[in-house]
Amino acid sequence: MSVKIQHEDFDLSAEMAALRASSNNVGAIVSFVGLVRDMSSDEKVESIYLEYYPGMCEKELDKIIAEATARWQLIGARVIHRIGRLNPNDQIVLVATAASHRGEAFKACEFIIDYLKTAAPFWKKELKPQGGEWLETRETDVQRMDHWRSQK
Repeated sequence: MSVKIQHEDFDLSAEMAALRASSNNVGAIVSFVGLVRDMSSDEKVESIYLEYYPGMCEKELDKIIAEATARWQLIGARVIHRIGRLNPNDQIVLVATAASHRGEAFKACEFIIDYLKTAAPFWKKELKPQGGEWLETRETDVQRMDHWRSQK
């Protein structure tokens, strides 16, 4: 299980290879890669700026992975979240899960990204031609988190 918060980009292929090599029992790896969009609410986005709460953020991500591991039999999980200024089409986040079976890996990956979007202390500012705007958690993300809470 690994959590990284970093400015630099990540190599998806290398991260998948490392997760795959973690055990001979891996039968499935599921990954989610979030990218910077160039539009938001029909407005052009020039870039985004991401900040986080050092120390607390890593602890929160570790808790999310621990809960996913308790719910599903994960062999491994990787979360990489970038910070700083990012441009359209840049990779923002990787969530990857490994399990013996695909169902466990799919559910755990979805669970981790849903919780990350609402519970991890990250702040995102969209930089547009008209100026910058700090984003708040979307209601749809809260609803997805509530869905997981109801399935404990």
